Amino acid sequence: MNLVMALITTTLFMEMLDGSVILTALPTMARSFHSSTIELNFGVSIYLLALGVFIPISGWAADRFGARVIFTSAIGLFTVSSALCGAADGVLEFVILRGFQGLAGAMMVPVGRLVVMRITPRGQLLRRMSALLWPALSAPLLGPPLGGFITLHWGWRWIFYLNVPIGIVALAVSLILIPDVRGDGPRKFDGLGFFLVGGCTVALLSGLEWMVASDPSIGVALIGVGIVLARASWRHLRRAEQPIVDLSALNAQTYLASIRGGSINRMAIGSVPFLLPLQFQEGFGMNPARSGFLVLFVFLGNLGMKAFTTPLLKRFGFKRILLVNGVLAAASIAGCALLTLHTEEWVIIALLLFGGASRSLQFTTLSTLTVADIPKSMMKDSNSLFHAVLQISSAAGIAFAAFGVRLATLGLGGWDAHAGADAYRAGFILMALVALFGLFDAIRLPSGAGIEFVRQSR
Repeated sequence: MNLVMALITTTLFMEMLDGSVILTALPTMARSFHSSTIELNFGVSIYLLALGVFIPISGWAADRFGARVIFTSAIGLFTVSSALCGAADGVLEFVILRGFQGLAGAMMVPVGRLVVMRITPRGQLLRRMSALLWPALSAPLLGPPLGGFITLHWGWRWIFYLNVPIGIVALAVSLILIPDVRGDGPRKFDGLGFFLVGGCTVALLSGLEWMVASDPSIGVALIGVGIVLARASWRHLRRAEQPIVDLSALNAQTYLASIRGGSINRMAIGSVPFLLPLQFQEGFGMNPARSGFLVLFVFLGNLGMKAFTTPLLKRFGFKRILLVNGVLAAASIAGCALLTLHTEEWVIIALLLFGGASRSLQFTTLSTLTVADIPKSMMKDSNSLFHAVLQISSAAGIAFAAFGVRLATLGLGGWDAHAGADAYRAGFILMALVALFGLFDAIRLPSGAGIEFVRQSR
C-alpha cells in the first residue's frame, strides 16, 4: 500500500506542477515560437480548461473501463503529450498538446485518489487522504521557481522532457501495483450532463480569466452564462436516472460544508501563492531569486504541519479545527498586508511559516471532511464532484485576488497603472475577508461532526 501511495502521490504532484511550472518560462517560450506571451498564455488556460471539463467523467470512466486501464492510460497520454510539448515548433501545436495533457491529468488525479479511497480500510482513510493533499498545496508554490530554474539552466523544453522518464517509470509500476477496482456497475453515459457541466466549467473558468487578463465586461458575460448552465446542470443532475455525477453526497452535512463553504475558504488559501511573489517583486522590488526563497517558507510550513494534522483532528475534531484554525489562517493572510520592504526578514519568514502551517491544516481538514460521512458506494461521484469544484475554486481564488488588486490599482492611479505595494495589501485584506466568510458552513456543523470517522482512524 505504501508503494501505491507513493506512485499516486508522485503522479498527482506531476500533474498539478504542470499547471504552474511554465508560468515563469512563458516569455522565453514566446521568443522561441516568435509569438507573444499573451498568445502563449492560452497554453496555460487550455490545460486548466481540459482538467475542468473532463474531471466529471473520470469516475464513470473508471467504472466503465477499470481504474487500472484509465490510470495507466492517463499516465501514458500525459507522458507522450509532455514529450511532444517539449518538441513543439509553434503556438497552435503547443496549445493542442497542452489540451491533451489536461485531458490526461483529468483522468489521472481523480482516478488515483478514487483508487486510494476504495482500497483503504476506513480506519486508515484519514491518514491516506491527508498524505494525498500535499501536491495540491506544494505544487503552486514550487512550480514557478522550478520552472524559472529549469528554463535558465537547461532551456524551457526540459520542463516537459523531465516528465518523460518519471512518466515511463510510473507507467511501468502502475501496471503492476494499481488494482483494477470498479464500482458495482457502470452507468449509461450521460451526454447531456457532460455537455451542461462541461459548458458550465468552460464558461466560468474562461470568464474568470477574462475578468483578470482582458475585458471585465466579457468576463462578467461569460460568468453569467456559466451560472445559467450551472443551474441547468443542477436540475438535470438532480432529475436524471443515471447522471454523469450523482449529487446524493451533498445530503451529508459534512460533505456539503466542505464543498460549499470549504470552496470559499479554498479560494482564499489558493490566492496566497499567487499574491505573495507579485507583492515581493512588483510591490517591494525584490528580484525573483529572493522572492522565490521567501515563498519556499510557505511550503516548509505546509510540510511541517502534516505530521500534526491527524493528531489535532483526533484531539479537537473537525468543527473546532475549522473555526479556530480558519481564523488563524485568515489572520496570516491579513498579516501579509502589514509587510513592507523594510520588514525584518526573520519576521517575514516567521509569518510565512505560520501561514503555511495554518493553510495546510485548513486545506487538509476541509478535504478529509469530504470522506467523513460518505459510504464507499458513493465515493466515485463525491470524488469527481470534489475535484471539479476544487478546479473552479482554485481559479476563482486567483481571479478574485487579481481583480481586487486591479480595483485597488484603479483607485490609486488608473486601471492600467503598475500595481504597487498598497494594491497588493488590498488584495491580501480582501482574501482574508473571503477566508472568514468561508467559515459560515463550519459554524453550522454539529460539534460532533465527523467524530466517528476520526475515532476510527489510526
